[in-house]
Amino acid sequence: MPGGFGGLVRYSEEYPSRLKMKPAHVIAFIIALVAFVLILKLVFPVAL
Repeated sequence: MPGGFGGLVRYSEEYPSRLKMKPAHVIAFIIALVAFVLILKLVFPVAL
């Protein structure tokens, strides 16, 4: 029985993503989403 790779298989750690975003863009998107939700809460208040 040949030794081969000894059960070790190396996979590519990074795969090419279709959606490439910089970390600054992700943070800006999150801040914009939070601002949008806060504006909606001010415009359409929900009374409990």
